[in-house]
Amino acid sequence: MSQYFTIHPENPQPRLIQQAVHHVMQGGVLVYPTDSGYAIGCRIGDKNAMERICRIREIDKDHHFTLMCRDLSELSIYARVDNTAFRLLKNNTPGHYTFILKATKEVPKRLLNPKRKTIGIRVSDDPITMALLEALGEPLMSTSLILGNNEFAESDPFEIRERLEHQVDVIVDGDHRGEAPTTVVDLADDTVKVTRVGSGDTKPFDDLS
Repeated sequence: MSQYFTIHPENPQPRLIQQAVHHVMQGGVLVYPTDSGYAIGCRIGDKNAMERICRIREIDKDHHFTLMCRDLSELSIYARVDNTAFRLLKNNTPGHYTFILKATKEVPKRLLNPKRKTIGIRVSDDPITMALLEALGEPLMSTSLILGNNEFAESDPFEIRERLEHQVDVIVDGDHRGEAPTTVVDLADDTVKVTRVGSGDTKPFDDLS
């Protein structure tokens, strides 16, 4: 049975945030709200938790995992960012985007796309997401909580609890969220390519692809 924390979406309670992070630090799988629906995550280095997420999401090793980072400086530890990419990231983070970038050696190999050695990177300004990351002190290995054959991220914390309370360790209820996952922008090959249109506006990238 998972722990269920109802956390204020604008003013997260520090005590509850710390309790949620404690479970993550102990190897737990976390469902949490973002600015683009709910996500599911764990610590970067936790192989067992990652494998549990793969089973819940029904995804394989070719899936692009995402590191949810606090800011650009943390992002640059885990991804290779040239001048062009840095300008795009600076202008569009935090935001409703996942950027695909070449990974640094700080990223465990099991999280990388095996062919391209890339990783997804996100920076969100959602108050709960930011509070969790600040308390954890490192990025969350994360992916949108899209279940089964659905196209959209889960948005209702009560429905999530009914479906996953025996499969995850912590569910953070931050109220209802939008269903559209992030817009995915691939910057890994010195080009700009929008590979998934989601909640992030594609206009900043229209003339660059």
